[in-house]
Amino acid sequence: MSADCVYCGIWTSYLPVSVARVSFAVHSDVMSSSGAERYYWCLSHQRVESEANMCPGRDRLGPYDSAAEAEQALAKVQERNEAWDAEDERWEGKH
Repeated sequence: MSADCVYCGIWTSYLPVSVARVSFAVHSDVMSSSGAERYYWCLSHQRVESEANMCPGRDRLGPYDSAAEAEQALAKVQERNEAWDAEDERWEGKH
């Protein structure tokens, strides 16, 4: 098998551009249930940002339906992490 032939099991030599250089939209960027504004929690600035003033995706959590929901993003992350850690411990027989 040659190095330039397979990506996810599909021959790519017929593609007009390299798959490695293609940009793909993130589903949250293209899927929305309404035209309402979405809000994000910026990890760099520790603040709520709207679509009009948001930082790059690598620096934010969201989207959220409201600024209040975005403000609670880190608390939600902590809750989920604690729940997942507890589930990991249960799975590993530690509890």
